[in-house]
Amino acid sequence: MNDNQNTTNNNYPVAGKTSTGEKLKRVILILVLLFLFVGCPLIVLNTAWQGFQGILAPFEQANQTLKTQVAEFLHPTPTIIPDPITIIHEVRSLARLETVRYSVEKVITAEIGQGTFSFLFGDRILFVAHGSVTAGVDLAKLTKDDMKVDNVGALRVHLPDPEIFDVTLDNDKSYVYDRQIGWLTHGEVTLETQARQAAEDAIKQAAVEDGIIDLARTNAENYLGRLFTSLGFKGVVFVKSAP
Repeated sequence: MNDNQNTTNNNYPVAGKTSTGEKLKRVILILVLLFLFVGCPLIVLNTAWQGFQGILAPFEQANQTLKTQVAEFLHPTPTIIPDPITIIHEVRSLARLETVRYSVEKVITAEIGQGTFSFLFGDRILFVAHGSVTAGVDLAKLTKDDMKVDNVGALRVHLPDPEIFDVTLDNDKSYVYDRQIGWLTHGEVTLETQARQAAEDAIKQAAVEDGIIDLARTNAENYLGRLFTSLGFKGVVFVKSAP
């Protein structure tokens, strides 16, 4: 009887226990079900989304193009077209000895129509001007009669009067800080031009008042004095009046 029971136990698995093969089959079945219920929908959705993006791409490109055109219309970039024809009025040889340059900043106010009704008809500009003033001596005005050698071998020189050569506004640094235009006017079209002209005059006047002419003379005498001395003269004397 015991032998038969043992044989029966060997041929059939014990209740409540699962073989390794059945476990593996269950795991594979679960993975297949997960792929069917989760993976496939994700793949389908991803494919559909890519197709939808492909459909929207032309519309997005057209929308971006429209935005660019609107931006260019609201904030246009100036186009500068120089005239190909050039007219040369004059050519001159220069012998200018530039000896000093001033850099000046001035604030200019230009206004028109100010008064009781300025809020209706007025126009006012606050212009910040940056410019430079160059001064020196024009050696083209120096003649042979302005240079004499005395008995001891010293050179006596009468220099031309120093002068201002250029007054230039720096357009990169100059700007309109503020402009107030009346409600019933479009503004004076030449007001900024007038402000720039006034700025040049004010910059020049500021340099003159600061002594640019005297400094130009001093620097010219120092430079030419060293030059003439290096040429072999025993001394150099600058005189106010012609020798």
